[in-house]
Amino acid sequence: MHRPPLTARLSHAARTTLAAAAVLTALAACQSAPTGAGTGDTETPQSVPAAEIATATGDEVDVFAEKAGAKADSTLGSPNELGADRTFLVERNDGDWLKVLLPVRPNGSTGWVKADQVKLSTTTLRVEIDPDAFTFAVHDGAKEIRSGKIGTGTGKTPTPPGRYFLTELLEPPDPGGDYGAYAFGLSGFSETLETFAGGPGQLAVHGTNDNGDLGREVSHGCIRVSDKDITWMAEKLPLGTPVEIAG
Repeated sequence: MHRPPLTARLSHAARTTLAAAAVLTALAACQSAPTGAGTGDTETPQSVPAAEIATATGDEVDVFAEKAGAKADSTLGSPNELGADRTFLVERNDGDWLKVLLPVRPNGSTGWVKADQVKLSTTTLRVEIDPDAFTFAVHDGAKEIRSGKIGTGTGKTPTPPGRYFLTELLEPPDPGGDYGAYAFGLSGFSETLETFAGGPGQLAVHGTNDNGDLGREVSHGCIRVSDKDITWMAEKLPLGTPVEIAG
């Protein structure tokens, strides 16, 4: 599947949010908790259903608790708080109405959106994360195309299991800092921290240049991968890609 280069997938608004303050606030749950290798190229995917991704076409998307509801229960703006186009993972397509996974608390929340407020695309890619084994794997259809070690949340601030999707891609101004070369925001949040360092406790998959972070519990809930792996992901994974964290 052809995908545009990284810079083409980042809107101008998203690129202007890459200041350190924005990253540290929005992805606050990623910072280190107190103390206490990927390979492969894409091959032809097998017969695994592609995931549908819905991306807002206007300035906002109305969200309904029930399909064909008389009044929207909430409205989500686009671009989102970090300047990325508002994106959802589609769980069910009923034509004029789409049941989508929402990037809100509690984790796993769903709602209905009107198909005429979004544009649809598909991806055969997905990310599977096994916190117990401290590993991730990226699949294209039935084919595993990359895997590697991860760092996870600690016992007091664990990485919550569930089904999520990628919501934004940030390039931190300091690639040697806490977030490595790139950081993908996830649609989920810490289940032990309502807020952290002024942010909402949003989860992320981000890089690190410290291999000592990998293979152990180290964060406030985020997933850390090597800078080599996160750079590969940034080049390959579109926003909306499903991310499954095993329980």
